[in-house]
Amino acid sequence: MAEGNKVIITAALSGGGTTKGNNPNTPYTPEEFAEESYKCWNEGCSIVHIHAKDPDTGMATPDMNIIRPTIKAIRERVPELIINMSSAITAGLTAEQRFNPIEEMKPDMASLNTNTMNFGIADHKSGQVMFEMIFENTFKMLEDFGRKMKMIGVKPELEAYDPGGIHNTLLIRKLGGVFEEPMHWQMVYGVVGGMGFNPMAHTHMKSLLPEGHTWSACGVGPNQFPCIMQACLDGGHMRVGLEDNIRVPGGELAKGSWEQVQWATKIARILDRPVASPDEAIKILGLKSRI
Repeated sequence: MAEGNKVIITAALSGGGTTKGNNPNTPYTPEEFAEESYKCWNEGCSIVHIHAKDPDTGMATPDMNIIRPTIKAIRERVPELIINMSSAITAGLTAEQRFNPIEEMKPDMASLNTNTMNFGIADHKSGQVMFEMIFENTFKMLEDFGRKMKMIGVKPELEAYDPGGIHNTLLIRKLGGVFEEPMHWQMVYGVVGGMGFNPMAHTHMKSLLPEGHTWSACGVGPNQFPCIMQACLDGGHMRVGLEDNIRVPGGELAKGSWEQVQWATKIARILDRPVASPDEAIKILGLKSRI
């Protein structure tokens, strides 16, 4: 089987707002993050996406006294894994607060969000919006974060919540020297304020990507498994994890992000896509070698 057919599985372990109140298996402490990363790796995950948590509140934090030991614990427990840190972290931060942890920790990858948008939590049955914010990701931030990541050798994962995010990024790409080619994209479906998953919308999103670029997909709540199945079918990569969805198919609470990785590997097996190891994922994504 050609290496190009292999599928990369990412596990987003906690997110900015998922708490133990939502799912008691959400990691908070460095030790919990390390153990959950190990379990995900054992099930076929190559990348872990990290929002370090304040153990007292369960919310994501920019505090380096928490981020530093969290990333260190994962690196020590599972050195094989690719670490992808969030450059959004949580609401209400300045651009500097969002980027400083990336600059210090220099992970393999980091998220790079592509458009300013409404962002919220809502009850889809009643229409009630329970939390909302303006998620600020200006053209200047897109360029500045892209150039800084390139300078320190961190691969951006370009988070696109709708076609506008892709168009924004392709505009900034024309400046030259902002991004390392080929670029890597993450299509995010189902955020309140963004676009929900459906195959036609996904086909349009995919059609906008330049030839030779890599891409993955993730979905919030019930969007998760339909969208990763479509991504796997279309030759892309898959992201699961408690950041995006606290349940598994059938509606039960997930025992951890690792159980969702199990489901992703089943999908890959059904669709005849071998699951990439971390070393293979490094080659597919063009990450800097660890040798």
